[in-house]
Amino acid sequence: MVLAAGQPDARLFELFLAATIGNVLGAIVNFALGRFLLRFEHRRWFPVGPANRQRAEVLFGRYGRPVLLFSWLPVIGDPLTLAAGLLRTPFPVFLLYVTIGKAARYAMLLWAYTALAG
Repeated sequence: MVLAAGQPDARLFELFLAATIGNVLGAIVNFALGRFLLRFEHRRWFPVGPANRQRAEVLFGRYGRPVLLFSWLPVIGDPLTLAAGLLRTPFPVFLLYVTIGKAARYAMLLWAYTALAG
């Protein structure tokens, strides 16, 4: 996204929307996997291993649903969204927290880029 923002004809708001929507859609896939397909957890294609899932469940249990604001973080983000599905988080609540977290990430990246690039 930052590379695309550097193009002379870049439309930053459209980049922001595309990155946020794409990332939220990926989180929705993980949510659905946790909700409906956990029995495949030990398959190679499954996006989260058992150890990361357990770590995410502990975080989720300790801090509650607002921990989904950190779903943008590498390594722990996917397990958090999977744990949300596994723990039956209501979908609208999940969508709200994840969208806020991921949108904030891309807003900060674009802000930092525009501040540094001038």
